Order: sequence, then structure tokens, then C-alpha cells
Amino acid sequence: MMSERQAARGRSERTEKAQWGTGGRVATRSTPHASRSPSFDIVTIGDMCVDLVVDIGDVTPRFGQVEQWIPDYFLEMGGSTCIFACQAAKLGLRVGILGRVGDDVYGNLVLQRLQESGVDTRYVAVRPDLKTGLGIALCRADGDRAILTYGGSLNAVYPADVTDAFLSSGRHFHYGSYYLLTHLLPAAPAILQRAKALGLTTSLDTNWDPSECWNGGLRAALQYVDLFFPNEQEALAVTGASDVEAALRVLMEWVPIVVIKMGARGALVGRKGEHWEVPVEPVAHVVDTIGAGDSFDAGFLAGWLRGLPLLQCAALGNACGRASTGARGGLQGQLTAADVSEAMDVELQK
Repeated sequence: MMSERQAARGRSERTEKAQWGTGGRVATRSTPHASRSPSFDIVTIGDMCVDLVVDIGDVTPRFGQVEQWIPDYFLEMGGSTCIFACQAAKLGLRVGILGRVGDDVYGNLVLQRLQESGVDTRYVAVRPDLKTGLGIALCRADGDRAILTYGGSLNAVYPADVTDAFLSSGRHFHYGSYYLLTHLLPAAPAILQRAKALGLTTSLDTNWDPSECWNGGLRAALQYVDLFFPNEQEALAVTGASDVEAALRVLMEWVPIVVIKMGARGALVGRKGEHWEVPVEPVAHVVDTIGAGDSFDAGFLAGWLRGLPLLQCAALGNACGRASTGARGGLQGQLTAADVSEAMDVELQK
């Protein structure tokens, strides 16, 4: 496990104390209601679905009943917050997830993967009248992908489902797939406000907006968010900025801590007028990038909730995102708590 470290870079980082701990079961980040004893370190709302990952290589799909050979395909649990939850649990955090799955083979796969990873599924309902969500990812040889999504259970959570009892069971609330949880969009700011009032810290990851409007009450929601995790394209779309540094400056006016994920270039982290670019160790061979950003979020929060300095949190996020790209789907390459020390040594040496 990771030993206590002091950040070597960043003037404000030098005063923060970092401790990973041995059991990894108690978050040390203080909250307004620090006397609470919640069941979970993190609670999140699940975009329950499976991913059918189709490796199309250099093939361009053609309509007109044209049949073409493809190199491979792969079926795995998907959903950004589901992948996030699995990575956080593998890093030793207690994670609870809320959602619904269909009473079908795909729903069974989602529950199996969550439980194998250590995620508590007591708040997941199995519904015979619901089909489990499906994402079809067409992955090219250059690592890019196009995604087709069937909603079903993916966006089958409604405002009334997000009770105070669920929220207060956690120390931190991570809101992911903001634009895909469509039934929650009108209530998202109020949900985050309630989480804050109950004493939780909060984070948000928009993921891509299929409508490309980039509204949906996001600005109102962000006023109740402690950490914002867009990727570079999302940060530019949300702010309308022309470059990532300009986007960061805008977002730091909205959210206390902003972490922009930049893929192979690592992450850009900003707080209170300060910012740092945290590079990532190059990946020798990228298998696919599915879930890499979600694993990054989990790694960053695993450090942040334990009180690590922001640069170390970003290094841990980088390590988790990097590991994810070396295996198929969003789960197979995820780091465990036992992997963390070695991975962090590599990231912190850069």
C-alpha cells in the first residue's frame, strides 16, 4: 500500500498531508458533518448497461446491406458510473450504487461485475419490465471510437429514487453521466444541493452530451460541486473556450477544483488561481480507451478522500486511466489497491 508522502511540487501542496492508510476503508477528507458515520465512502447513481465493443480495425461500416469482416468483438459491463464504482471499490473504498437493471442476461452481467469488484448493490433494483441498457462501441485501429446507445435501464433512475437515506449513506457523492441520466436532469442541481446539505462532498463528470447543447442546468448544478472532471473536449464544449487553458480558467470560476482529462497528455488540475499539468507515463500499446476517464475519476477521488495532495491525486488518476487503456473494455485493466504503490512510483517520477 502507499506510504505517507509529501508533495514535492506546488507551493500550496507542500502544506497538505497525505496518507493512504492500510485498510483503505475510511475516507479522511473532512466534510461539514464530519461526525456522521456513513456506510459508504462514495455513493453514485448507476448508468446500468453493457458494452458491446466491436473492433472494426480499418473498416468503415457501409449501409446498403454491405457485409464486412471485422477483427474482433467483446461484451462487458459498461456505464461510466458503473466502471467508476468498480475502480473505486478495487482501490479499497466502500462504494454504494443506485440504479435499475432488467431481469435479463445483460442485467445479470452488470450485477455480477459490480459485486465481483466489491461494489455494494443493495440499492440496485431488478425489473422484469425493463431491458438492460446497451452501448455499442465501434473501435477503430487508431483508438478512436463511435458509440451507439440504447437507454433502457441506463437512464431508468428518477428524482424520487434519489432519497436522503441513499445520499446520507455516503461520505462523498459522485454524479457521472450527467447528460445520459435524462430523467434526473431537471432535478440534478437540487440533488447535488441536498447532498451538500447532508454533509457530503461532491464531484461531477458530464460525459458527452448527445444533444451537444451542453446546458441541462449544468451551471446551476456546478455551484454545488467540489470537483469537476470533464475531459478536454467536454471542457471546451461547456465553456466555449478556444483552448484547454482558457477553459480551465473559466471553470475555476465555477468550481473549487477542476480536473481536465487530456488523454495521453495526462491531466490539467486547477484550484484557486493555481494550476498544474500532470503528465502520464506513455502507454506502449493502447487496446481501447473505454472507461479510462471513469477509472481516472475513481483514482483521483481515492487519493483526494484520503487527503492526498492534488498532484498525487492526479498521478493516481493518471495511473488508473493509463492501466485501463491496456486491456479490453472498462474493467479488465483496472488497478487494485495492491497495484497502487508501484503504479504511483512510476507516475510520481515524471
